[in-house]
Amino acid sequence: MWPLIKLLPEKTNFKYVAVAPFLCVISLLACLASIYLTVVPFTPPCGGLNCGVDFKGGSMIEISTAPQSVDQNALRSLNDIGLGEVQVQGFTDPTAAMVKYETPENMSSDEAQAIMRAAITERLGEGVHFGRADVVGAKVSGELFLLGAAALGAGITLMLLYIWFRFGFTFGAAAVTALAHDVILTFGLFAVFQMEFTLVAVGSILTIIGYSINDKIVVLDRVRENLRKYKRMPMKELIDLSVNETLSRTIITGVTGLMALGVMAYYGGEALFAFAVSMFFGIVVGTYSSIYIAAPMLTVLGVGRRDNFQTSEDKKKNKPKGDEVYSHP
Repeated sequence: MWPLIKLLPEKTNFKYVAVAPFLCVISLLACLASIYLTVVPFTPPCGGLNCGVDFKGGSMIEISTAPQSVDQNALRSLNDIGLGEVQVQGFTDPTAAMVKYETPENMSSDEAQAIMRAAITERLGEGVHFGRADVVGAKVSGELFLLGAAALGAGITLMLLYIWFRFGFTFGAAAVTALAHDVILTFGLFAVFQMEFTLVAVGSILTIIGYSINDKIVVLDRVRENLRKYKRMPMKELIDLSVNETLSRTIITGVTGLMALGVMAYYGGEALFAFAVSMFFGIVVGTYSSIYIAAPMLTVLGVGRRDNFQTSEDKKKNKPKGDEVYSHP
């Protein structure tokens, strides 16, 4: 049986640059909305994001009701016991769950844990078993938030240094703009759907940065190669040609990642759901921005003049003569 990859067309001729301005306007509006939803209301430490225990402090306790499944409906009334917003997170194993709650300022963590254990036992019966219990204090949560922000900043800075080293200013600026678009929209995803923003979410954003920049390098590298290969081709046609040449690779890589993340989101339980969904979203958005933002932006940045890729002798040699007309390869 021949490989299914033959279903993909070997050669495409889509016109990406023609629709890029309209899509860029939509992307700009989406980014502005994402920034607004992420920072408003301006309440520390996470603004409009649904801050997890990692960043706002609190306690977690694991419970098990094996061999019976955990009755999560019975646990919904835990919000009424005075320990703030209580979150019940299930696992792949239906007989186990994790309960997250806040510790009031006038109460020690041991007192809060005793109240929570009594409330859970009252609702689930004596058959409930308590497992690992962790407490994240306000000081520790503040340090974790700073560490998470530092990790994001360091990751983006190192990526900028690599892009500058790899491409120089113009190509680097196009890649960084598209990368910022991907990160901002991912924050918007967390804000819109109020997915819990924890250190795992920070890890997913860092992973998206790595994937997204790798995808952009493939496209921009092909543009740079074609700039040297087709010295007289109009820039817009050259970008369309470059993206079409890398389209099959982009689709195959993206779909492979999406399949793995789809399985993770379905079977990974709530603990991995936010990570898998944000990564899924990041791959889709990263692929889109490589095609419709990073590559077309080269024309805005003046790469079409090709000053960075031709010596003075090349410019004299490649200067159109008289009514010379470009011929498509």
